[in-house]
Amino acid sequence: MKKIGLLINPVAGIGGRVGLKGSDGGEIQKMAKERGAISEAPVKASRLLAALAPYRKEIDLWTAPGIMGENVAVKEGWQVRVIGQLKHDNSTFPADTENIARLMVEAGLDLIVFVGGDGTARDVYAAVGNKTPVLGIPAGVKMHSAVFSISPRQGAQLLQHFLQDQCRLKLSEVMDIDENDFRRGRVSAQLYGFMMVPHYESLVQGKKAGGVAGEKAIIKGIAQDVIDGMENNCLYIIGPGTTTLTVMEHLNLPGTLLGVDVVINKKLLASDVGERELLQLLSKHKGHKGKIVVTPIGGQGYVFGRGNQQISHLVISIVGKENIIIISTNDKILSIPGRILLTDTGDEEVDEMLSGYHPVITGYGQRTYIRLINDSYFLDKTKGDDIYELRTSVYAQ
Repeated sequence: MKKIGLLINPVAGIGGRVGLKGSDGGEIQKMAKERGAISEAPVKASRLLAALAPYRKEIDLWTAPGIMGENVAVKEGWQVRVIGQLKHDNSTFPADTENIARLMVEAGLDLIVFVGGDGTARDVYAAVGNKTPVLGIPAGVKMHSAVFSISPRQGAQLLQHFLQDQCRLKLSEVMDIDENDFRRGRVSAQLYGFMMVPHYESLVQGKKAGGVAGEKAIIKGIAQDVIDGMENNCLYIIGPGTTTLTVMEHLNLPGTLLGVDVVINKKLLASDVGERELLQLLSKHKGHKGKIVVTPIGGQGYVFGRGNQQISHLVISIVGKENIIIISTNDKILSIPGRILLTDTGDEEVDEMLSGYHPVITGYGQRTYIRLINDSYFLDKTKGDDIYELRTSVYAQ
């Protein structure tokens, strides 16, 4: 039996779907709640614990009190040891995360599992360093760090291997960005340190990779390809990123580097919108087709579920798989482990619907067919096909 600690940041990711680009700070959390935001961290923790249910006899589960772990674990039927105290019952602070994590280290736990984003990872790192192995379950808006599992279900699978001593420990990067700069469209990721993370096959995401010098001309060609293919009276939802921003620039429209904009007939309809606004616009323009333009995260491969939570599973369901346009340079694709794309919308049916080969615009007139997968591909060992297959076709316009 191994002693596993569970720490939940109950407000992680609360700013994502409402377009606030983060959840750090009381004012942002208050604003998110006023916009109707709900934290997904408890839901993701529940999925993790539900997937671990068959292994209860092998886990001595230690949790933070109340909303930081205990409540979710008890609801899922786990017997727990509660460690530490919270300053307030219904609100938490970074100091709570640090204090509980420090107590877990002192208690000699074998592994600390936290549910949150990069900000939570920083708080855990401040207390743990590399003294105790740590695994992050992704629940934040931004996850640049390399300490997170691909999803809660894959986190559970990784823990199963950890229980059987089948994992190797790897020092992995703790990264974070300045959220105030982030909201102003500036990305300044900083390395804060390294934590020991259990690794097994492809169950842990990599750190986010930046762009490669010399890509500008290629990205311009990609943007022009998208624009030349635009249909009249079609709603185009333009996701975050430098590649997608170039589409807006070529349309001579103001774009939101780290937000979501909406274009119709090559004119700006709405800028920096959240999930609610997207659903309202799609409803208002019900008779018109909608399309989503997104780019994967370099070094990780996520198309949905990281940094663009505004484009939620509800939005994707309305637009449809056939109306998703993925754009990327070949260099970015080569930076992605296994050259596969990932989705983590939080809805299993939508993630399954999105699975399969997608044409990715990699240059003007060029399509690279890449498989997009959800975590069921990692969990289903009966899949006989090669998930790393890559096919490229170039056609004349």
